[in-house]
Amino acid sequence: MAELTLFTYRKGDSLLHLLDVRCKFILLCLTSICIFKAHFSSVFLFIFVLIFFFINCRINLLKNLSGLAFFLLLLVLMFISRSVALPGDPVFTLFDISVTKQGMTDGALMVSRFFTIMMAGILFSITTRPASLKNAIQWLLKPVPFVPEKRVAVMVSLALTFLPLILRQANQVSDAQKARLGNLNKNPVKKIVRLSIPLLKKTFVSADNLAFAMEARCYDEDRTDPEFHLSGKEGLFFIGGLVLSACLVLY
Repeated sequence: MAELTLFTYRKGDSLLHLLDVRCKFILLCLTSICIFKAHFSSVFLFIFVLIFFFINCRINLLKNLSGLAFFLLLLVLMFISRSVALPGDPVFTLFDISVTKQGMTDGALMVSRFFTIMMAGILFSITTRPASLKNAIQWLLKPVPFVPEKRVAVMVSLALTFLPLILRQANQVSDAQKARLGNLNKNPVKKIVRLSIPLLKKTFVSADNLAFAMEARCYDEDRTDPEFHLSGKEGLFFIGGLVLSACLVLY
């Protein structure tokens, strides 16, 4: 049985589950671009909107934050680097390294933007089947000349499908090393190398097995174009998404 992660599709009947995948994909791309122009007020507005949809999907994000441990660590490092790198009014100084007020403000804004994008991506992942995403990408790329839309759609779909598998394999490798007292080694470089090499090997083996399985089943790109089912709320979501994107850019 596949392990359930924050990036795994979960069945449901929420507003986002019933929404057309093309609408969700376009709005995700649009808001992800606009968020980098947003200030604190509009970022917090977006966060409240995402929290509403998490509640509507019956997903408790706080109980699943352990799955984002490495991403949260990255955000902390980003905040620290901006706090000490940006010149301004020093808040305190330690070993000739000054933490500035301007740096902390800019770091907090940057961290909140990236965290919001991650929350939006999680919502998209848990409410969208990989096959539906493949169909949407194929539909969106079909008018683009010289782009093999079916091949690109399959690649993106497989990449998203492999993400939970890679996370699960990383946990398996980490547990195996802990069973062999590998966690007692305090050298961070050795720990990263000993984790990454077995993980890469497992990932490549899984990819080869998938390719062999697809060939054995005579997989062919030339298939019937997908059918999409509208929920009737796509227009309302588009209007709301455009208003939200405008708020992210202007406020």
